[in-house]
Amino acid sequence: MTIKVINKSANALPAYETEHAAGMDVRAFLEEEITIAPLERKLVGTGLFIELPVGYEAQIRPRSGLALKSGITVLNTPGTIDADYRGEIKILLVNLSSEPFKVNNGDRIAQIVIARHEQAIWQESVELSDTSRGAGGYGHTGV
Repeated sequence: MTIKVINKSANALPAYETEHAAGMDVRAFLEEEITIAPLERKLVGTGLFIELPVGYEAQIRPRSGLALKSGITVLNTPGTIDADYRGEIKILLVNLSSEPFKVNNGDRIAQIVIARHEQAIWQESVELSDTSRGAGGYGHTGV
């Protein structure tokens, strides 16, 4: 699949880091270093603008290493970028650690996954089919 992209930063385009990776690392586009205080959230630009094909979305997800080592994650994960959005991709980061975290231009801050999706058509009904699970929700299968 080919996706049109405008890169207004001097950073590399998102890229797959391994042969079978699903996500591509996305880099921060900053004029100067920023600090995210503990429990603070900041919207970080990437300088990227994309044109997705209809029927696809881009999902913004945390980087596992940042989450484990520094407590940095994407607040609304997965963030969804729709095929009709043409603005800059921005990443909503949150610092869940007890230490301030510095972000510099070019730092890998999130990953982007391109996924196919469908649009649903609701069919109102008065009943649903039975299943063995039924209405069992949170914790219904035990610990």
